[in-house]
Amino acid sequence: MFPFLLVLHAIVAAVLVTFILMQRSEGGGLGMGGSPSGLMSARGAADFLTRATSVSAALFVALSILLAFLAATRHNQALDTSLARRAATAPTAVPPPAIDPGAPPAAAPNAAAPASPPDNSSVPLAH
Repeated sequence: MFPFLLVLHAIVAAVLVTFILMQRSEGGGLGMGGSPSGLMSARGAADFLTRATSVSAALFVALSILLAFLAATRHNQALDTSLARRAATAPTAVPPPAIDPGAPPAAAPNAAAPASPPDNSSVPLAH
């Protein structure tokens, strides 16, 4: 039902735009004033394009309200959730290695070997 009403809404919008563009300019825009035989006269109000524009505008507003109501009351999830944030999973706990109290401490695997003091036996000392 919702997709049908959505397509009908688009068609009514296109018809409304067409009726508005087909009407003759009355010259009343931007405060320029209009002729007394314009839209407010009996002949202007009875014009087909004027009535068709009013009917299509009323239909457009009614469909807009109906679609907004239907969209607000729908309970199924039709949104794209492919980029939604997901809850982080807890990392897998790795048990620490067993420590032998009598063993010497092991060096870290990425740590450099400790530097030994330089051998200065071949360097003559100044007196």
